[in-house]
Amino acid sequence: MSNKALKILGQEIKPGQSASLEMEVAKLHTRNSLRIPVIIERAKEDGPVLLCMGGVHGDEMNGVAIVRDIIRKKYNKPIKGTIICIPVFNVFGYLNQQREFPDGRDLNRMFPGSADGSLASQFAHAFTKEIAPKVDYVLDFHTGGAERSNYPNARCALNDAKLLHLAKVFGAPFIVNSTYIPKSIRELFHKMGKTILLFEGGKSLELNDEVVKCGVEGAYNVMKYLGMHEGVASAENEPVIVTKSKWIRAQHSGIFETRIQNGTWVKHKTVIGRISDPFGDFERRVLAPRDCYVFGLNTTSIVNKGDAIFHISMETQE
Repeated sequence: MSNKALKILGQEIKPGQSASLEMEVAKLHTRNSLRIPVIIERAKEDGPVLLCMGGVHGDEMNGVAIVRDIIRKKYNKPIKGTIICIPVFNVFGYLNQQREFPDGRDLNRMFPGSADGSLASQFAHAFTKEIAPKVDYVLDFHTGGAERSNYPNARCALNDAKLLHLAKVFGAPFIVNSTYIPKSIRELFHKMGKTILLFEGGKSLELNDEVVKCGVEGAYNVMKYLGMHEGVASAENEPVIVTKSKWIRAQHSGIFETRIQNGTWVKHKTVIGRISDPFGDFERRVLAPRDCYVFGLNTTSIVNKGDAIFHISMETQE
């Protein structure tokens, strides 16, 4: 997309200009407006438009911190093209430290939204109309939810060669095959013909320095690959590509303890956790069902039968 004529939220951003705009989320009953900052940096030279966004779910702190550090390190100031940063997308959830919008909806299941729908749907509609059409590439930063911690990974549809290549450029330890969830922001951009890469790392309501570092370096790699910064993209290791995965579920209720580190390769029948009762009457080991990587785990101390406890690879490829 050419950014020779770039107009966002009613304001034209000319070559070499910066802008800190605000997108209105809602009018409050106190007569105040709730708005989200949209930070735009445009280079003098024409090029792609990249959107970096965090906080689609309001309790996912790592995504917010990643976009913050992209701005703090001035990586959002390109030598070519335009970089748009939205550190806190779901400002309602962020203020309340909750995943959802005040109407109880998951914002990431509301796209493209409706001008006459729920509060979350109206916001999704405004974003779909005002910002989404302006961008070429999107980096969407997330964490695990419901006490689940994700080892840093990039998620994409592996049958999309261009997107898979971009995921490799990003350089997260794992690349996980992920289909497009209906009404998600990923599906929205995919249907619009845009390239969106989703990053997962850590868990909700918790900051993890290593996860934030991985996300920031990955974004910088993508920027260099797109020619928005000088240099060559580089990653510490070749990513593990997970073509098929599943969650191991608890077979018993009780006190849950992990016996491995997240991101670990384990052999078949390795003890990866245990579940016991508070009275010392029983203890059950959780065994790896196959040789696999563990790249997501439940961090809660108490689980119920059927709870997802370990996310493992079923198939991988070099």
